[in-house]
Amino acid sequence: MTAVKNILFIMCDQLRWDYLSCYGHPSLHTPNIDALAARGVRFTRSYVQSPICGASRMSTYTGRYVQSHGASWNGFPLKAGEMTMGDYLRPLGLRTALVGKTHMEPDAETMQRLGIDPQSIIGVRVSECGFDPYERDDGLWAIGPDGRYDPRLPRYNEYLNQKGYGGDNPWHDYANSGLNDDGSLASGWAMRHAGKPARVEENDSETPYMTRRAMDFISEAGADPWCLHLSFIKPHWPYIAPAPYHDMYGIKDMIPVVRSEDERKDPHPVFREFMQHRVSLTFSRPEVRDEIVPVYMGLIKQIDDQIGELFRFLDRKGLMDKTMIVLTSDHGDYLGDHWMGEKDLFHDASVRVPLIIYDPSREADAARGTVCDELVEAIDLAPTFIDAAGGDAGNESHRLEGRSLLPLLRAAAPEQWRDVSISEYDYSLSQAAQRLGVAPRDAHLFMVADKHWKLMHAPGFRPMLFDLLNDPQELHDLGTDPAFESQCQRLMAALHRWALRPSQRTTISDAALQAGRGKSMRRGILIGVWDESDIPAELWTAYRGERES
Repeated sequence: MTAVKNILFIMCDQLRWDYLSCYGHPSLHTPNIDALAARGVRFTRSYVQSPICGASRMSTYTGRYVQSHGASWNGFPLKAGEMTMGDYLRPLGLRTALVGKTHMEPDAETMQRLGIDPQSIIGVRVSECGFDPYERDDGLWAIGPDGRYDPRLPRYNEYLNQKGYGGDNPWHDYANSGLNDDGSLASGWAMRHAGKPARVEENDSETPYMTRRAMDFISEAGADPWCLHLSFIKPHWPYIAPAPYHDMYGIKDMIPVVRSEDERKDPHPVFREFMQHRVSLTFSRPEVRDEIVPVYMGLIKQIDDQIGELFRFLDRKGLMDKTMIVLTSDHGDYLGDHWMGEKDLFHDASVRVPLIIYDPSREADAARGTVCDELVEAIDLAPTFIDAAGGDAGNESHRLEGRSLLPLLRAAAPEQWRDVSISEYDYSLSQAAQRLGVAPRDAHLFMVADKHWKLMHAPGFRPMLFDLLNDPQELHDLGTDPAFESQCQRLMAALHRWALRPSQRTTISDAALQAGRGKSMRRGILIGVWDESDIPAELWTAYRGERES
């Protein structure tokens, strides 16, 4: 039995694990998120399945590794037919809806081949990761010489127009731009403008707007059970914030950059090329970090303030004691750590994310306010939600590759918890792959990590190895040191075992296979029989009729 009636699944975009006060940030205070951690469980070793928006999210929504679902980069379609959160939760009675971002690209080719109308209920759900899109908004309403990055027009732009913000793309001109001293537009795409206040009023900026839309959905849902995926667009770039969040923090509030000159002396070839990407070279300049990081912190502070508004709303509605609340991120942000920008590799700045789960049921009372250091993965959320909603994720183990976190949320000892975590990255579209001469089918990276060691594997190249206990900042690559060859071999063996899993047998369950063992003879398939007396007489029943003369 469970007290969970609803699920509020909050995901921030590009939020680092260490930029919350409950995770140790000394100057960025996030009291509302901290209060959630005090009522739930805070996980310290939570890894995403890919450090890129689209692939990470598709793993979270399907409960499957990237190699399994195949949508390995932004814009790569998720195969029609992949089961997602909505497909699992809707039969359990939960209306499953989206407010915000998924970065999901539908498999339009297969939908057309199968005759699925994209405007039908089925077509919309196949196109939206199984969610009913109360308001889909990926927050990337960019326009270039070749047209729009996203051809859809956001409701948010319409909202801004109605509020008096002019132009055909107020998302850019107001919510993600400031003004220069001469009154000209200072686009948020140019990071030198990050410290300027966005032209939009704070209440009309993206984070408060999405929070209100979440409240609208909850109010409309009434007494019906629901799972709402509130997927904030920030603190993802463009790095620009409305007043007062644009200058709430300064250089004195920044935590030191994590990088060493030794990292650039003889780096792994893939790491070397990633450090040469434009965003990495930009973030390697001290003045860039000094401009960007305080604004990044302000965007996070705004999220925390809005989460506080949302929690108070739930309290007024009497929903806090019946709603499971999850807060996490789709990946981190290097912010100049390891001479990198963006999130292309597997250092903790990129692949490790915050994960806080509040379970309102009485079974969770013993674990409230605790910290869990088990290895958990983003794919664990789908089975957790199924079990919390009264289903049995174990019955879906032929599809779901994650594990339910309910035992950890309820102070129970899970059986045989994982001893390594896996993440993947497809760099086939990158300049790094082009410069290295790596073919698209070979341009894949893998991470396998336990609580002590992390190995990064690029097929065709040597491994990267980090001692997480003695080098928690991951500054010293031990991959070429013969003294640690055994660790490389051990982790590579774990990666090989993972790669041999039967990930594509998704149409028949383990239970059905076990139940069907040895049953074909009872349906008349008598293979290998020499004499009728070799098998029970009843198996010959249909084959003993009189022969026609």
